[in-house]
Amino acid sequence: MRNYLFKIKYDGFAFHGWQIQPNGVTVQQCVTDAVRRIFSTDACVHGCSRTDAGVHANEFCFNCKLETEMPCEKMVYALNAVLPETIAVTDCSPVSDGFHARFDCKGKEYVYIINNSKVRDPFLINRAYHYKYKLDEDFLNGQAKAFIGTHDFAAFCAAGSCVKDTVRTVYDFTVRREGERVIFTVSGDGFLYNMVRIAVGTLLDISRGKLEAGSVPQIIESRERSRAGVTVPACGLYLNKVFYGENNDDKH
Repeated sequence: MRNYLFKIKYDGFAFHGWQIQPNGVTVQQCVTDAVRRIFSTDACVHGCSRTDAGVHANEFCFNCKLETEMPCEKMVYALNAVLPETIAVTDCSPVSDGFHARFDCKGKEYVYIINNSKVRDPFLINRAYHYKYKLDEDFLNGQAKAFIGTHDFAAFCAAGSCVKDTVRTVYDFTVRREGERVIFTVSGDGFLYNMVRIAVGTLLDISRGKLEAGSVPQIIESRERSRAGVTVPACGLYLNKVFYGENNDDKH
């Protein structure tokens, strides 16, 4: 029995998030079913995070323990042969027996994509947030820097979250433009429920003058969700990278 770390990517529009739930198709359920078909076992599939319904992943990691002689490269092809087309395994590697995709994660990077045009792009529906108001990416990039550092981000956590520790460290937060797409990229040691979507919504509200420029530090200090901006739709959010330690491919 060996422990394996798998990397996948998926289009989240088709799923009710990662975690298995009674009603709705989830990524974890599809992966678990694929593992059962290929390896004839009900292995526990441990994900690195809990993405919400409609959220995508350019890189998502899970681990599971398997009794197999199949090389990692063949595992990738075998699983892809039975997974839905909206999920793809991109890598597989053996890890230590005690490794856990969630608890050994050192950090993550998220990307939020806005289609910043007056007319919607049909090819970006459910894959980016259509926002028709003109955005100044350089201005937003400057405003985003206020999130960097270790702070209590209670003001950027969705109401109803049961998490007790709301302190997180943001490593970097940038905003750039690629044609009509404005891309928000944020990395940190962890994120609260809807934290990235609320942070982006806050920057958009600052852009439109609904919140004052330079107000992010005061919003953070307030710890009040009502002081921050709107929660932008899930369709523009992508888990982009997952960071582990020295013994794994990725680290911060």
